[in-house]
Amino acid sequence: MMRIAYLCADPGIPVFGCKGASLHLQEIIRSFLKLGMDVTLFASHQGGEAPADLQQVKCITLPSRKSSLGKANRAQREVDAMQSHDWFMDRLLQEKAFDLIYERYSLWSQVGVECAEKQGVSAVLEVNAPLIEESKTYRGLVHERQAVSIAQYNFKHASLVCCVSQAVADYVHEFVMAISTSPATRPIIVTPNAVNPQRFSSLSSPVLRAVTDELTIGFVGTLKPWHGLEYLLSAFADFCQKNLELSVSLLIVGEGPQRAAMETLASELKISNKIQFTGAVSPADIPFWLEKMDIAVAPYPALDNFYFSPLKVFEYMAAGLPVIASDIGQIKTIIQHEQQGLLVTPGSASALSKALQQLVDHPQQALQLGYQAQQYIFAHYTWDAVAQRILEQVSEIDTQPRRASQAAGTAN
Repeated sequence: MMRIAYLCADPGIPVFGCKGASLHLQEIIRSFLKLGMDVTLFASHQGGEAPADLQQVKCITLPSRKSSLGKANRAQREVDAMQSHDWFMDRLLQEKAFDLIYERYSLWSQVGVECAEKQGVSAVLEVNAPLIEESKTYRGLVHERQAVSIAQYNFKHASLVCCVSQAVADYVHEFVMAISTSPATRPIIVTPNAVNPQRFSSLSSPVLRAVTDELTIGFVGTLKPWHGLEYLLSAFADFCQKNLELSVSLLIVGEGPQRAAMETLASELKISNKIQFTGAVSPADIPFWLEKMDIAVAPYPALDNFYFSPLKVFEYMAAGLPVIASDIGQIKTIIQHEQQGLLVTPGSASALSKALQQLVDHPQQALQLGYQAQQYIFAHYTWDAVAQRILEQVSEIDTQPRRASQAAGTAN
């Protein structure tokens, strides 16, 4: 049985919380367990009780500091995160030796890769975003030089780098090439987000759904600037005005810093009475809310560097919903227009409103899109397949030194 240390040193990710990152982490661990692996989780922030099926997993979390990270200033939060390095290293080394160390890349940790080198085992680095650029753009970054140094170490020394999109893989490759005079030798693979089909097994069959006089349009995700919610609200207001005979509602599942702005915009557009904000929802409850939707949307704006692997899109499709999504980045490699969903111009409220109208006017097409989306996503994008591919890649890497040694022996 392979022993895996799963490390998430990012204090902004509650490993048993409600974020998409939390669900990603939990699903990878579930799939490792299904494959017979023994997993120990090391995390900065537990964020609640583990789901029942993960309570067998040993979870070692960073002790709380006297001053709350949430209340400290940004510079101090960054310093605190960097200072957790020694604690994580000590705890990893205290455990019985691992066969593999798997770390979700964060700005301030190189513990997983460093510990793997000390122990002579493989290190997998999961990269979900160009965090340095993301932080500088959306949150601010005080200790940029240290963050760059950590990224350089991680990207150059990990045995395998798993990126959620081709854009992230290109970023990692370019980052390494910028600091190296020779081509990167570390394997970099793309492992997009995925779904756990079992989470959606209790939902109604998509072939039984139909758009009726009562229509619910839905969105799932953290309410952040790059999710394009302002376009969704504008499109929804336009659609409502053109369909006064319909009873239409907009269901927004999730919480985030844009909520107050969206509530203000809804009031200005005079659609507040048609919108429900659920607030934060646990991953286990997402299927419940998806079943209340008739159409699901991913209204991303026209971003210059769309590096996301939108978990919401995968889950909409797994729920058998007709999906309307922006024609951008990885989305257009998952959805073929009018095959698994509808693709619209990014950042265009009018295009989104027209797509909503198309599905309402052609309910049979809506049903067919939902069915085809579900079949496609279950066949091509599951967490079990992601975990299996990662372990196969690690196995291939681990056998290479033996092959090289055997070849050298033959040559002699």
